[in-house]
Amino acid sequence: MVEKLSILIPAYNEEATIDLILDRVREVELVNGVKKEIIIVNDCSKDRTVEKIEAYMAKYPNLDMHLFSQPVNAGKGAAINRAIQECTGDYLVIQDADLEYDPEEYNLLLKPVFKDNADAVYGSRFMGHHPHRILFFWHSIGNKFLTFCSNVMTNLNLSDMETCYKLIRSSIAKNIKIRENRFGIEPEITAKLAKVPKIRIYEVGISYYGRTYEEGKKIGWKDGFRALWCILKYRFVN
Repeated sequence: MVEKLSILIPAYNEEATIDLILDRVREVELVNGVKKEIIIVNDCSKDRTVEKIEAYMAKYPNLDMHLFSQPVNAGKGAAINRAIQECTGDYLVIQDADLEYDPEEYNLLLKPVFKDNADAVYGSRFMGHHPHRILFFWHSIGNKFLTFCSNVMTNLNLSDMETCYKLIRSSIAKNIKIRENRFGIEPEITAKLAKVPKIRIYEVGISYYGRTYEEGKKIGWKDGFRALWCILKYRFVN
């Protein structure tokens, strides 16, 4: 039974896109009457992100939206961890504050939940017929390599471990102790989900509208090395 989906948005210096992504989240109609809860965690932004979010909340007072602010800039992983603890939905999905992922595709992620009671659903950028912006060759190779290494350690057969779109049963997510503060959260969550007894994990194809570094992309090669370390570490550490 799914009555409410919590949409978790970590935000750091996203004043250029925060209104646009909130519009898209607000406008999407979820299947089977599922309600939306929006949880935004501001990671100590230095621009007008908070001001714009507060103005948006004032403009749409009936929207089930909540803003939390970190006391210091702690990283994406820490912001997601805070959002997981604050959310009240039956399931949660992670939504970056940029425009790389399309909220209309929440319904694709929900389909395995209604069809087969999935516990977690990954939105893969590397499968299906959905549009993908053509950008960085070595980034795609890096993502596939990290996914391969993760699969070796978890015995899963994911095609896109690094995807932002992870829809997870909230009761499971809340019991995962997240240690990573930055982008290492992706392999960490995957490793810890794989350890949940009898968990039902699905994967669906999604579209991807990637950004360049000039357009605000934040992840870099150092995060790739950290992810590799996390894949090994969380195979053995809870």
